[in-house]
Amino acid sequence: MGDNKRKPDIRFQGFTDDWEQRKFSDLVLIERGGSPRPIDDYITDLPDGLNWVKIGDAPSQGRYITKTAEKIKPEGLSKTRQVQPGDLILSNSMSFGKPYIMGINGCIHDGWLLIRDTQNRFDLKFLCHMLGTDQMLNQYRMFAAGSTVNNLNKELVGNTTVSLPSVGEQRVIGEYLESVDDLITLQQRKCDKLVNVKKSMLEKMFAREGAKVPEIRFEGFTDDWEQRKLGECFTERKDSMPEGELISVTIGEGIKKFSELGRHDNSNDDKSKYKKVCVGDIAYNSMRMWQGASGYSPYEGIVSPAYTVLSPITDVVDSKCISYLFKRSDMTHVFQMNFQGITSDNWNLKYPALSEIEIMVSPYLAEQHKIAAYLSRIDNLITLQQRKLEKLKNIKKSMLEKMFV
Repeated sequence: MGDNKRKPDIRFQGFTDDWEQRKFSDLVLIERGGSPRPIDDYITDLPDGLNWVKIGDAPSQGRYITKTAEKIKPEGLSKTRQVQPGDLILSNSMSFGKPYIMGINGCIHDGWLLIRDTQNRFDLKFLCHMLGTDQMLNQYRMFAAGSTVNNLNKELVGNTTVSLPSVGEQRVIGEYLESVDDLITLQQRKCDKLVNVKKSMLEKMFAREGAKVPEIRFEGFTDDWEQRKLGECFTERKDSMPEGELISVTIGEGIKKFSELGRHDNSNDDKSKYKKVCVGDIAYNSMRMWQGASGYSPYEGIVSPAYTVLSPITDVVDSKCISYLFKRSDMTHVFQMNFQGITSDNWNLKYPALSEIEIMVSPYLAEQHKIAAYLSRIDNLITLQQRKLEKLKNIKKSMLEKMFV
């Protein structure tokens, strides 16, 4: 059995024994869930209903399932699989191989596998993290190779090889990784809070349809906002520039240098028809404007001919401010209503149609500058907090690779 004992790269002080390698099914009970059918006949709102655990009940952050959206009638129990607090369930379909810990009693359908530590060989937190390591996921993929559907099953999971230390060492590892998870959850909440603040400010710092002033305004600005056509605020930049920094317009992050996206440039070598973008321009994807594919450019570069480039009339608008207006849900709806084309596959919003769209803008450039600066600061905070979040996730990923065998 000497070849079946190994050690991880990183260990907590005081632990030196080799880890034991075993076939997973020799250590735990593994059973597939089941569904009473037709399921709609068993869904109930009555107090005696049993928690019906679905993929949507799994938390986006954390590992514990503590509530369900639906319940089933007790008579459906014989056709499903009952789980209890402390059981571990593994999704076998939609979220390939993702483990969760049950915090409540319930029943699972056939999209889940039950894993129960009947021999008390595992610390629950350790087991949950272990099942989510790349080492385990790689085994799932290897055993599933050749299958027409990448689903896990009882036999596949049971045939994996697991490495386990003493329960004491498992407990220390599990507690450490849970503390990292807690930090990730807290950081994610910070990011989500800032995103919600920005969303709220986008709604309140611009005048709504039918209103002459926004709900929130900087001190010193009192005059009504003005209605203007976008053609009064921007001209179309049609200059061709065959060489320059290639720029892409993303839905989530606006304008990015193509070199920053980590993607290979598959565009044609002949860029003679590519359009010039100057600092302060707004570029947008003519076919995806309604999805938010637009952005303010902080640098000079070139974009595909499929894009439209807007050059601001600088004594009328602050283009960065208007770029935020373009991200509001009511504006993307207006863009969608003005798209032209027979089917959604060839919808587009070229400059002539866009130039006729009316918006409400502050008559004060200084007010527009302040709005842009405020929202830009929120964007910078979001970026900072997201970087911290990614750093924590990378730390955990590294620890999972080095703390398990």
